[in-house]
Amino acid sequence: MPARSTDLSAGTPLVVAGLRTPLARAGTQLAGEPAHRLAASVLGALVRRCGVGRDALADVVLGNAVGGGGNVARLAALEAGLPDALPGLTVDRQCGSGLDAIVLACRLAAAEPGRAYLAGGVESISTAPVRGRRGPDGAVEFFARAQHAPSRPGEDEPGDPDMGFAAETVAREACVSRARQDAFALRSHRRALKAIATGAFDDELVPLHTAEGWVRADNGPRPRLDGRLLARFPGAFAAGGTVTAGNSCFDADGAAAVLIVSPGGSLPVPPLTEKERPRMGLAFRGAATVGVDPRRLGLGAAAAAERLFADQGVGLRDLAALEFNEAFAGQVLACLDRLGADDEFVESVLNTDGGALALGHAYGASGAVSVVRLMARAQSLPEGALCAAMVSSAGGIGTAALFEACRLPS
Repeated sequence: MPARSTDLSAGTPLVVAGLRTPLARAGTQLAGEPAHRLAASVLGALVRRCGVGRDALADVVLGNAVGGGGNVARLAALEAGLPDALPGLTVDRQCGSGLDAIVLACRLAAAEPGRAYLAGGVESISTAPVRGRRGPDGAVEFFARAQHAPSRPGEDEPGDPDMGFAAETVAREACVSRARQDAFALRSHRRALKAIATGAFDDELVPLHTAEGWVRADNGPRPRLDGRLLARFPGAFAAGGTVTAGNSCFDADGAAAVLIVSPGGSLPVPPLTEKERPRMGLAFRGAATVGVDPRRLGLGAAAAAERLFADQGVGLRDLAALEFNEAFAGQVLACLDRLGADDEFVESVLNTDGGALALGHAYGASGAVSVVRLMARAQSLPEGALCAAMVSSAGGIGTAALFEACRLPS
């Protein structure tokens, strides 16, 4: 691993805490909770846990993809009882929104030492508004999703394909077999179930009280899933295709956020208990966001990682922890193959407690969930260990961010 230097006096942005709601399949346990309320629960919990002073916070930056607009970051901050002076900023980079919101907040923190930022993402797919546009006659035409890329007249492939169709293209062209995709999906479920059983998620979860009662855990992982059941799923997006409902993520509701500071004043850090060892944080080292062919949008994360690694002078094998949003098993595996990952890397570094294939994909929140997961994993990593988060987004965009595990002041 290349020698790194964590100089906390140089204005390096630090992720000092991270929390998330449980992730629930859309239409289930969190179906009655709007996006701003989901986000507010996490923001409020972070502020309470870290003892952040009202004057320390500079802004709230949240990602959101399919909400009703209206600056959900501002609304969530007010719902959480945060100071009226916090303006709030909402970011829409589709599936990358939560990660890009954190990257933006890190860069803001670097420019203004001594201030703190709350950043993350939220999605309530269950309560997302129905979308419609007015035609020339004033009649409303409803549509399922926003347009992400222009059409390409005269070409065989659609210029703005649905996510599953694009995932099928990526898996086919990268020669990722159905068997590999199913095995990767099963890995995700089994690892998530083990993490739940061992309490690996407990410290990062904010329980939610809903009209139906308390929601305290993720409800997506499937204990009865096995290879034989996965093999029975038909192609979901193309006849005879390899991308199925079993090796694709499912829609989820949830929120996640982190607290970001940069040295230059007192750092709001969660107090240690007597039994805790020195707490580790994540020092922000850099990020890259790039565009790719929208018809092969799943490769965006790999393209972003290639640029990030080149800029930082590191390689995939230098990472001690990688959280990669699992929208589709095929696109994750295609990206890993492109980056040169081997079986050992996948086994020991990638999504060690499962990912979106088991926990669900809460669109604008998923990138932030990845950073919360890195924060949790950093607690057992040595100082200087490199960690990364990656996500591919609709429209052919990828974002990758690099962090370094560092010891936080007690």
